[in-house]
Amino acid sequence: MENRTALVTGAASGIGAAVARTLGEKGVRVAAVDRDAETLHETVGKLTADGLTAEAFHCDVTDGRQVEDTVAEVERRLGPLEFLVNAAGVLRLGEVRDFPSEDWAAIFAVNVDGVFHLSRAAVSRMIPRRRGAIVTVASNAAGTPRQAMAAYAASKAAASMFTKSLGLEVARHGIRCNVVAPGSTDTPMLSSMWNETTTPQSTIEGRTDTFKVGIPLGKLASPADIANAVAFLLSDQAAHITMHDLTVDGGATLGV
Repeated sequence: MENRTALVTGAASGIGAAVARTLGEKGVRVAAVDRDAETLHETVGKLTADGLTAEAFHCDVTDGRQVEDTVAEVERRLGPLEFLVNAAGVLRLGEVRDFPSEDWAAIFAVNVDGVFHLSRAAVSRMIPRRRGAIVTVASNAAGTPRQAMAAYAASKAAASMFTKSLGLEVARHGIRCNVVAPGSTDTPMLSSMWNETTTPQSTIEGRTDTFKVGIPLGKLASPADIANAVAFLLSDQAAHITMHDLTVDGGATLGV
C-alpha cells in the first residue's frame, strides 16, 4: 500500500482518525477530511509529527460541490486517489414518535448523502485508471433493530446497500467496494450515548429491557480494531473481495 493515496472522511477523531493513522503507518499518503477544522489539524499534526504523510482538508461532506473541489485538490496535492474510506458519521438518538425532522435530515445528510458525494467523486476518477478500492464504515445496527436508533440504523443500512450496489456497477472497471460494520467501539460517539442507565458495562453485558444482546468477547472494540479491518479490505490481500460486509462487533449480533 506504500505511496498510494487515500482519502479518509471523519478523520478528525474516532474511527476515522484511527483509519488515517493505520493507513499512514502502512506508507499511504493520507488526505484527512473533516468539517471540524480545529480538531482535524490537531490530529494531522500528530500524524506528521510521527513521520507519517498526511494532509488536512476541511470539507463538509454534505455539500456535493465542496466534495468535488476537495477531491480534485487532494489529487493535485497528493496524487491519484486509489483508496476512499467513508468514515464520517453522526448519531442522534430518539424514538420515532418524537424524533425531530431536522435530526433525521442531518443524519442522512452525513451518513448517506456524504457517502454518495464522496463515492461518486472517487469512482469518476478511478474508472479511467481501472483501479481503486472503497470502504464505507457502516454499523451492525444496519441489520439489527435498536431502540431509539431508527434514524441512525436506517442511514447505515442505506449507506451499506449503496456501497454494495456501487460495487456491482464498478466491478468491471477493477474497483472494489466493501463495508465494515462496527459494533460498540470506544469512541466519542459511543460515550455520548452513556448515561445513568446506559454504561460501558451495560453495553458489554447487554440489556433485556431494550432487547440488546451484549458483546460475547466481553469488551468494546478499539478504533484500531475497526481501522485494521478497513485496511485489510483496501489492501491487495483482499484483491478478490468486493460487495462484502465485514462485521467487527465482538459477536454482538451473534454472527447474523
